[in-house]
Amino acid sequence: MIQEIRDLVSEKLKKLDGVVALRKTDQGTAPTLFQEGDDVSQLVLEPRYPVAKTVSKLQKRFKDAKFGVVARGCDTRALVEMVKRHQIDPDRLYIVGMACSEEQAETCYCAEPAPDLDPWPEADLVGDPVPGAPPNPMVAEYENLSREERWDFWNQQFTKCIKCYGCRDICPVCFCDACSLEDPLWVEPGLLVPDFPMYHLIKAMHMTTRCVACRQCETACPAGIPLTVLYDLIRKDVGNLIGYIPGADADSGPPLSLTLADAPIDSELAK
Repeated sequence: MIQEIRDLVSEKLKKLDGVVALRKTDQGTAPTLFQEGDDVSQLVLEPRYPVAKTVSKLQKRFKDAKFGVVARGCDTRALVEMVKRHQIDPDRLYIVGMACSEEQAETCYCAEPAPDLDPWPEADLVGDPVPGAPPNPMVAEYENLSREERWDFWNQQFTKCIKCYGCRDICPVCFCDACSLEDPLWVEPGLLVPDFPMYHLIKAMHMTTRCVACRQCETACPAGIPLTVLYDLIRKDVGNLIGYIPGADADSGPPLSLTLADAPIDSELAK
């Protein structure tokens, strides 16, 4: 797969202004804009790293350029959400879709490991799509807890937080110039551990219709907080309540941008 992607990128670089992908050097591995003439043998696929914000920044900086990006299923879902929020222009983006393996899907508990390329004007798929993995068993365990046990669970987890902002910084759909998590009105500066549960509830609220299940926040957390359990539960509730799945449909607008009258809320579930 890696060689097929490198060959495809080399070919596309003849027509594109650059392709965003991971690059491995002696200094480490990071998202890089490959351009024609660059050594694509340095292009790698691991470790996973979200690329949506990198694409967004490049498009905003170079308004007439057309770029490509090597993207997994979670990456394309994030890109879709960024398009809906006017952070990415799909007409100036070419997708090199990378289908994850069964092992990779199981590691991430990913229900949609293959990128959906239908929303994109120009895209190619590399690799064979595999079935989605079973859900995180911690979610089912959590749902069997009483209300008091759930409160104790999160209280215990969030007291480990060191407010490093790693979960926010790694998130592919956190793009605000001014972050509420740094607003002293809501989060007291210099306070460790941050107030429970305000800090994490603000982050969870902002992820309500954005989380694309990339699991990067949990991977980046130095305290090992099971953040994806919280976001899996929120995504499940949003799906049941209004039928919205982040990153799944490029044509449906973000629900929280709609008025109450326009939002497709199920009145029975909302009770």
